[in-house]
Amino acid sequence: MTVNFPPDFLWGAATAAYQIEGAALEDGRTPSIWDTFCRTPGKVLGGHTGDTAADHYHRRQEDVRLMAALGLGAYRFSVSWPRVQPTGRGPAARRGLDFYRALVDDLLAHGIRPVVTLYHWDLPQELETAGGWPARETALRFADYAHLVGLALGDRVELWTTLNEPWCSAFLGYASGVHAPGRTDDEAALRAAHHLNLAHGLGAQALRAVLPPAARLSVTLNPAAVRARTPSPADLDAQRRIDALATRIFTGPMLHGAYPDDLLADTAVLTDWSFVRDGDTGVIKHPLDALGVNYYAPTVVSAATDGRPVAGGEPSPWPGATGVTFHQPPGKRTAMDWAVDPTGLHDLLMRFTHEAPGLPLLVTENGAAYDDKPDADGAVHDPERIAYLHAHLDALLRALADGADVRGYFLWSLLDNFEWAYGYSKRFGMVYVDYATQARVPKSSARWYAQLMRTGQLPPYRREG
Repeated sequence: MTVNFPPDFLWGAATAAYQIEGAALEDGRTPSIWDTFCRTPGKVLGGHTGDTAADHYHRRQEDVRLMAALGLGAYRFSVSWPRVQPTGRGPAARRGLDFYRALVDDLLAHGIRPVVTLYHWDLPQELETAGGWPARETALRFADYAHLVGLALGDRVELWTTLNEPWCSAFLGYASGVHAPGRTDDEAALRAAHHLNLAHGLGAQALRAVLPPAARLSVTLNPAAVRARTPSPADLDAQRRIDALATRIFTGPMLHGAYPDDLLADTAVLTDWSFVRDGDTGVIKHPLDALGVNYYAPTVVSAATDGRPVAGGEPSPWPGATGVTFHQPPGKRTAMDWAVDPTGLHDLLMRFTHEAPGLPLLVTENGAAYDDKPDADGAVHDPERIAYLHAHLDALLRALADGADVRGYFLWSLLDNFEWAYGYSKRFGMVYVDYATQARVPKSSARWYAQLMRTGQLPPYRREG
């Protein structure tokens, strides 16, 4: 099998606004649901907040120079909704848009392609107070926001993403409550999933209306590579149920114009889905130019043998999936206790190759957290991350050889950052951030990735040292 990537393959890294920007109270930005969640006792490890994060808002130029030094071809970043439209309604805040205008200009000046994600979980708190994603109005407000950002950046940004991982927004935010806004209401979570889908469709329409014809639209999902623990009919049914909630609840309407019948049946005890109005799924099925796939680890499930509800505690992020148990796959783990298994990435890329032929794919997030620490000389060596990346890029190469039309790969993440409910305890970056000084130190993985981007060739894996 070839170890070379296509010459026009897009190499990049990704971040999210709340995780790196900081400047939470500057230039008119108002609180997002994550600002509120971080200030709720017991919700975020150590009481950490994103108030400062990696201070990217003030270190934008330094960070872009770092990207250029590493040789990034593209940078995927998200726009902070409450920085651009502080109340979630009305006109844009000029100073907020100016930051993103300057960021895009800096990237282009260094030959780096900007890739914009409109929503990476930082809903303006005022919209949550008015109902949040379970309310249909939020999807309408998202379309207005998309219009504002499209007008401001559309002349210089070609690749756009409406939503990042709507599963997390809906089910971690409104079902299990481990993410902002911290609500635990299964029916509200299903309504949120639909209104996120609707926001994607309406936002795509709003962007199409203002972007140049050459602009490309995408959405980024975190589909689950769900595996049954055994081939028994009960375990296979558990796999089906979780696949419906993790993946097909989004790909059904987005790619095929309808919610899966089995999903509706599985959740009928919770809702009659009357919040889906005539014409909604047609709006959601807006033509895409690419599909973003985020992948970290597979999901292994079985039917419960003791009649208990979903493993992992209550409340659960899996509405209607009682009787399903989750299992930790064998083998190596990251610092997040996630299994290291690159075969799941290959499986997902091939799944969408067959399910949506002709739709280009992007790996929009892939990476791993490890307990990185500087050595006595201040260098940061992360051989585990290099091994993780090597294995997953090898799986991507196998998918290309098997016919998958994958156009690019974005490493998560450029910088160590605020890792949501884990605060600053987990480091995903290929660049180490000393949060006391905000110094940036490229790790061994950054140098490894820089060589890969420069040559387009995956070298034989040799453990560092």
